[in-house]
Amino acid sequence: MVTLPASFYAIAYTSQPMSVSKNPTALFSRMILFVVLLSVVLLSEAVQADTIPEPASPGDAPPPNSPSISLAQLAAEADVVALVQMRDGDYRYQREFPVSGSAHLRVLIPYKTDQPLEMIEVYETGLHPNECYFPNPSMLEEGRRYLVFLRRDPDDEKRYRGLPMGCALDVLVEADNAYALRLPVTGIELSDDLRAYAKPMKFADPYAHESEELMDSVQREAWLNEGWLKREMTEQGKELIYTQGVRLSEIRNLLGPEGVSLDRHQKRLPQEP
Repeated sequence: MVTLPASFYAIAYTSQPMSVSKNPTALFSRMILFVVLLSVVLLSEAVQADTIPEPASPGDAPPPNSPSISLAQLAAEADVVALVQMRDGDYRYQREFPVSGSAHLRVLIPYKTDQPLEMIEVYETGLHPNECYFPNPSMLEEGRRYLVFLRRDPDDEKRYRGLPMGCALDVLVEADNAYALRLPVTGIELSDDLRAYAKPMKFADPYAHESEELMDSVQREAWLNEGWLKREMTEQGKELIYTQGVRLSEIRNLLGPEGVSLDRHQKRLPQEP
């Protein structure tokens, strides 16, 4: 609903209508001013409606000045730490962006769980820093893989929510089918210095490729200069390829004693013997 300022009505209606009616030029001027002010107000409302902030996905850079946190601290605060793959999302969208709903994630490797899990429902609502929405794959795409840190939803014990400082880190598949945390890390501001564990890698994962047009130019050039990305010609044309990562076998050690369930039965997936 458009709310007009009081000054708008003051101009539209005069306290001396008779004097205005005796002066056609003054009446015409007021009408022109009325139309101009109405156009300005309506345009302002339209601009505000179009500036709905785009929601962040788990792979996006965290908000500026976010406090950093270690992997061990994340794991200690989480009820679930697991390698998962996005299956599908049941989101409500506004202007093509999710604003509430659930993602359904398939558990590949459970590190810390509060119950046996095969699938996880992760609920999110609203737009806020470190929100936990996952990109929905198309029918022809496989879902992205993530290392997730989740807590049980206090409003529904069957589903989970992301942690306030973030919920997911991108994971890629190497050429030998091993899993690796993609570098540079985005989505959560980590205090761990993962450069000490970084190794050159050749990924066999479609999400190891980025389109130049879709990346922020400043970030793209910085990552190219630091060696996180390289340009390469593919069947799709010139693309950016991620070059480094940290194997999840090493990341597991950084999760700390509270980041891995000691009860093997609790971690076991339902279909395992």
